Amino acid sequence: MAQQVDRVALITGASQGLGRALAAALAERGWTLVIDARRGDRLAAAAADLGERTDVLALAGDVTDPAHRARLATAIEELGRLDLLVNNASTLGASPLPALDAIDLDVVRRVYEVNVVAPLALTQLVLPQLRAASGTVVNVTSDAGVEAYAHWGGYGSSKAALEQLSAVLAVEERGVRVLVVDPGDMRTEMHQDAFPGEDISDRPRPDASVPGILALLDGGHPSGRYRVPALVP
Repeated sequence: MAQQVDRVALITGASQGLGRALAAALAERGWTLVIDARRGDRLAAAAADLGERTDVLALAGDVTDPAHRARLATAIEELGRLDLLVNNASTLGASPLPALDAIDLDVVRRVYEVNVVAPLALTQLVLPQLRAASGTVVNVTSDAGVEAYAHWGGYGSSKAALEQLSAVLAVEERGVRVLVVDPGDMRTEMHQDAFPGEDISDRPRPDASVPGILALLDGGHPSGRYRVPALVP
């Protein structure tokens, strides 16, 4: 029998950056968390910290692996509910970022597997629980999904695809809220990889984006695309 819990969130890529910052904020609010990341050591450290504030289940693995996604879905089934799915795990594909005339097509395939296919596949698996809870899907995107930046074609086009999938999902699943969230530039490892050797210390820390995301979760904002910097005073 599924155990009785209050609000449950499943967050991918939660060992660092925005995923960990959002997980910390939800932990403070008493949410039960299921988190994942590829690097087991970093995920364990995050889980130990979060576990001081709430119940946490950490499952290390790659979101492109069907068996790993099945384990995440099984964890949600055992908890008995899902109020929030955050598809945060993402990849640039290569650093430095290549132009489209030189990008390796295997890199493009990997980017799409991580940034598009995996979020859709995981969403499919947990939709029954999201429907039952009238839950929310947060798909993390980027301005590169709507603006044309040189060398960002692989990553940017994958985010554009994720945004269109999200828009269609919102039409098809009227009982589930689908938020496409652009957190803006952040001082993260992935952002540093996009600008190797450059100083990105002027970018905000990931936790600066969390109040805007919480405002979206708390408010009556309908399904749609939102820029976090516009939501934070």
